[in-house]
Amino acid sequence: MKKHYAIAFMTAGLLVAGLLAVELGAQTTKSVWDGVYTTDQAKRGQPIYIEKCASCHSSDLSGGESAPPLTGGQFMSNWDGLPVGDLFKRMRDSMPQNAPGSLSGQANADLLAFMFQVNGFPAGKTELDRQPEALAAIVIESQKKK
Repeated sequence: MKKHYAIAFMTAGLLVAGLLAVELGAQTTKSVWDGVYTTDQAKRGQPIYIEKCASCHSSDLSGGESAPPLTGGQFMSNWDGLPVGDLFKRMRDSMPQNAPGSLSGQANADLLAFMFQVNGFPAGKTELDRQPEALAAIVIESQKKK
């Protein structure tokens, strides 16, 4: 009989621990609306964008003949609901088009910060991380959730 209570107690404990883990995991997800980059970081990203990206994506991020826009409705519909880490990896692995993978993780994070600033996402007090694993916990959302 005592053995059954012990099993029931352990099962209940595991269930509670699992629910807590799910709840804590849900709380660690951020949105681009939560101030996930700094103004200084976006300022560092702007000259990189002008030098490495503007020739294809245009100076105002509106896209070009063979490059998609990095701002506005089309950009948002392409990335809405996806983790920032996915966008970071796409940039890291395939951009700039003439030298894929040539930019550092920091340069790509700074570029993302600049893109977020142009898209109207608020700056915060912490720089955007340069590790895709950390960026996987930030979601791109076209509109701020209430």
